[in-house]
Amino acid sequence: MYKYTLCFIQRNDEILMLNRDKPPVLGLWNGVGGKIEKGETPSECILREIAEETGLHLTPEQIHYKGTVSWSSDESATGGMHLFTAMIGSSVTYLTPIKTLEGLLDWKSIDWLSIEQNHGVGKMIPHYFTRMIEEKNGFHHHFILEKGVICSYSYKEISYIDNNLSFHK
Repeated sequence: MYKYTLCFIQRNDEILMLNRDKPPVLGLWNGVGGKIEKGETPSECILREIAEETGLHLTPEQIHYKGTVSWSSDESATGGMHLFTAMIGSSVTYLTPIKTLEGLLDWKSIDWLSIEQNHGVGKMIPHYFTRMIEEKNGFHHHFILEKGVICSYSYKEISYIDNNLSFHK
């Protein structure tokens, strides 16, 4: 099981992003999320992390499990995370930018996040972001890195996702 979660919160054609003040993606725009605590499911974790990092209190019905992202590198570092999207209504007022303990929250356009050569986001995001937003089904995305550079990316569709499955322990 992967130790981390990541969620992209959508309102209309924007995504709420966090420019992180801490490693591993210090100074880059990323979704919200974090480490799964003992006894938590990935979905419970992402709801907690969203509340902690943004102050938004979403319901399980608002989040959608979109699969996983994993990576391995020549430095023996391997890892992975559970990937989510969330939709909030256009009537939700959430004024940004907001400075938090984790970094700076701000709305970014989906078009901006979809630019393949966008160096302002985590390097893996442009590879899976559009598929994650546009496709109903989830995917397992895998990256192989050499000296911090992506040298291989592959993905495989997950044929069935029970969105509530990740709430069961």
